[in-house]
Amino acid sequence: MTRASLTLVKLGGSLITDKRRPGRSRGRVIARLAGEIAGASDASAGRLIVGHGSGSFGHPAAARHGVHRGVAGRSQLVGVSETQARAAALHRLVVDGRLAAGAAPFSLAPSSFMSASGGRPVGLALEPLLHALDRRLLPVTYGDVVLDRRQGAAICSTESVFRALVNALRRRRRPVARVLWLGETEGVYDRDGRLVEAVTGANLRRVLASAGEAAGTDVTGGMRHRLETAAALARLGVDSWILNGLEPGRLARALAGRAVPGTHVAAIQTGGDGAGTRR
Repeated sequence: MTRASLTLVKLGGSLITDKRRPGRSRGRVIARLAGEIAGASDASAGRLIVGHGSGSFGHPAAARHGVHRGVAGRSQLVGVSETQARAAALHRLVVDGRLAAGAAPFSLAPSSFMSASGGRPVGLALEPLLHALDRRLLPVTYGDVVLDRRQGAAICSTESVFRALVNALRRRRRPVARVLWLGETEGVYDRDGRLVEAVTGANLRRVLASAGEAAGTDVTGGMRHRLETAAALARLGVDSWILNGLEPGRLARALAGRAVPGTHVAAIQTGGDGAGTRR
């Protein structure tokens, strides 16, 4: 990883909230993870971006109003507002946790810097994020509802935000080297309940087939969505690690570049002939 490269960290919604209980955050987990990030942020200033899921805050509102399927009429508009408000409420808790831990967070709501078309992010306004990085602030974003050119509105998961950011940052010569995905399991398990330590082109389809459903209400796809995103990022040269955020110190060690248990989705190095190899 070069000195100029970036690290993205996602705090899963199932990690920082109880997804079986609407509106219930895990305050102690949020505070501990904030401390681990703050401890690494001085050394990583300008090279770290944090995102988080909406968990039991945004997902139930989106599901109740069908916002994840688009907005068909005026009756669903309140669902857009409610989903946005609930996601923002959890975001405020996460940002406040970073601030209390001694970091310098800078809040970035996807609904204010990006839009979508057919459910896919488009039209990113990247300048606020770049300025925040240059000023050694800690950008913090999250899964949100965004306006959509074709279907009125769409749910933009943190995975979708990260994927869009990786592409946009590459064009601005701000490469992302790795993504740390923090959840409440050791990583990805196979059908027999064994930890899959490495995901490659050879076993990706099999691992995707065994990926479990998200606990509680989730309108974005849970672990399967995360794996698909990690695989897509691997083809762009970005490493991913899927890790257990409930284990104290694990995020801090991963941020420091130390080996930790989990599932590694290795970046694919593309040669001049277009062939890709895992590194």
